[in-house]
Amino acid sequence: MSAKVVSSVPFHGTKEQKEALDAVIARYKGQQGCVMPAMQEAQEIYGYLPEEVQLMLAEGLDIPLEHIYGVSTFYAQFNLNPKGRYRVGVCLGTACYVKNAASVFEKIKEVLGIDNGGCTPDGKFSLDATRCLGCCGLAPVMMINDDVYGRLTPENVAEVFEKYKDL
Repeated sequence: MSAKVVSSVPFHGTKEQKEALDAVIARYKGQQGCVMPAMQEAQEIYGYLPEEVQLMLAEGLDIPLEHIYGVSTFYAQFNLNPKGRYRVGVCLGTACYVKNAASVFEKIKEVLGIDNGGCTPDGKFSLDATRCLGCCGLAPVMMINDDVYGRLTPENVAEVFEKYKDL
């Protein structure tokens, strides 16, 4: 692998997850075109595709790890980092961007203490830059799970996250 993605949350797979992955590998082993469906099922089992899971897939399917990693980094559907209980998506589309979304995003990264694509060590929040969320009239906008927060400023970001402090 040429680049290594390091998660802020250590990998902790369970015995049940490993057994489920072993069943997926057994079902797909030796089949042409098995990489994508096997990876999709692995991500369903673990919630993301950490290096450890990619290695299990590579070894079990007898496919080079570089190929698994290449697929996982090429397609946006695959996550290399875990997602938090609260998934924060910050719009950096045109309408939001011209209304200072970049500064809002920087403030959110500061408040959460994580970078784009990261997850807080407690697994509570994950952060992703997104494109248009369809709420251009409320720009700049972020979503936390299904809740939309608009007309954000760097100054009011912290108060949004106060709501989630004790959850």
